[in-house]
Amino acid sequence: MEDLSLQSKVKKSRDDEFSNISLRPLDLSDIDDFMVWATDEKVTRFCSGEPYTSKEKGLDYIKNKVLPHPWFKAICLDNRPIGTISVSENSGSSVSENSGSERCRGELGYVLASKYWGKGIATRAVKMVAETIFDEWPHLERLEALVDVENVGSQKVLQKAGFLKEGVLRKYFIQMGKARDMVMFSLLSTDPRI
Repeated sequence: MEDLSLQSKVKKSRDDEFSNISLRPLDLSDIDDFMVWATDEKVTRFCSGEPYTSKEKGLDYIKNKVLPHPWFKAICLDNRPIGTISVSENSGSSVSENSGSERCRGELGYVLASKYWGKGIATRAVKMVAETIFDEWPHLERLEALVDVENVGSQKVLQKAGFLKEGVLRKYFIQMGKARDMVMFSLLSTDPRI
């Protein structure tokens, strides 16, 4: 009986610790926090580009990619960015450009500073997006995520957030000069939320 009580206290303590997670727009003033994960090779290992080597490159990315993006948010702990999460239509096309047959799909992407891995923060952020994106973008019927087969942590995040593992796409993505196998996950607008 004591074990159950202790487990529930630990769970409650952990829930309280991360009850202050929020999503908000990432801004140029967040550059120092952005550079924490953008320069970390553990974090960028599964990203499409190399780690950032200068604040100028980070600022350029925020200014030219993040700010004009239709749905790109900072994952915040006490309003301080510790990662980012985004939804792109048809690999980053804007809503007005993407009026064809792929308009019903959105692609989820996220990154989190390595010191926060394994604490349920990414799962919580993904759930927060899943709870709102289909209302914010009513034309979406499917939210999908592609994850490197070796990125087991990210696969667990998506499964815990209610995404369905659909299969492996072999040699699907070139990452740092090498063709990589990717796992496709999806969540439909009609799927129950966890």
